[in-house]
Amino acid sequence: MGIFSRRQTATIEPTPAGGPGAPGTQASSGGVALDSALRDLTGRWTIDRPHSRVGFSVRHAMVTTVRGAFADYDSTLYFDGDRPSESRADIVIRVASVDTGVEQRDAHLVGTDFFDARRFPEMTFRSTSTVHEGGESFRMTGDLTIREVTRPVELQLDYLGSVVDPFGFERVGFDGTTTIDRTEWGLVYNQRLAAGGTMVSEKVRLQFDISAVRATTTS
Repeated sequence: MGIFSRRQTATIEPTPAGGPGAPGTQASSGGVALDSALRDLTGRWTIDRPHSRVGFSVRHAMVTTVRGAFADYDSTLYFDGDRPSESRADIVIRVASVDTGVEQRDAHLVGTDFFDARRFPEMTFRSTSTVHEGGESFRMTGDLTIREVTRPVELQLDYLGSVVDPFGFERVGFDGTTTIDRTEWGLVYNQRLAAGGTMVSEKVRLQFDISAVRATTTS
C-alpha cells in the first residue's frame, strides 16, 4: 500500500536487493519466491501525479456508488527486494483536497459531519509490516489515522509491471486496495431511509492507483 511540488510529487525509494536465490527468482523472508523484476526495482521513484489516483468509493442510498479522490497528498514507499518484510510506506493526505465531482458534496465531506478539515486537516497511513503473498501480490499492514483516531488496516498491494515509455522514462505501476468501516474512525454521520437502510454506507473502499517513474540520480 503508499501504501505516495513540492506537493505535486511523491517518491518510491526501493533499497538494493541481494541475497541467495535460484536463477530468476529469490526467496522472500516468508519463503515465497520473488520475481526477478521485483528485485530490479532498486532506486528512487517519483509518482506521476496526473496518472495516479488516491481515492475511495462508497454506496449511496443503497442503490449506487459515489467515487472520489484526494488531489493533495505526499507519500513514500520503500521496497526491499531482498526482504519484503522490511518494505514500508507512508502517506499523508490533506482531506480538504477531496473531489467527488459535486461541489456541495465536497463541502459537506470537509465539514464537521465528516472529516472536519479545519480541526483535522490530514489523515495518514503508516505501514507496520509487509508480507509477500506470492507472485506480484503483497499484504501491507499499517496504521490509518483519521480525525486523530488510529486503527490498523490491511492493504492488498499488487505490482502491475514496469515499462520504458515513449519518452524514455522507466515506469512502474502498483494498485492498492482496502475496505474500512468509517464509523470506527468517528465518521458516523448518516440519514435513515424510509424503506430501510442508510443514505451513506458505513463500508468505504480505499483505492491507490499508482504510476511512478524512475528518478534521475543526482551527485
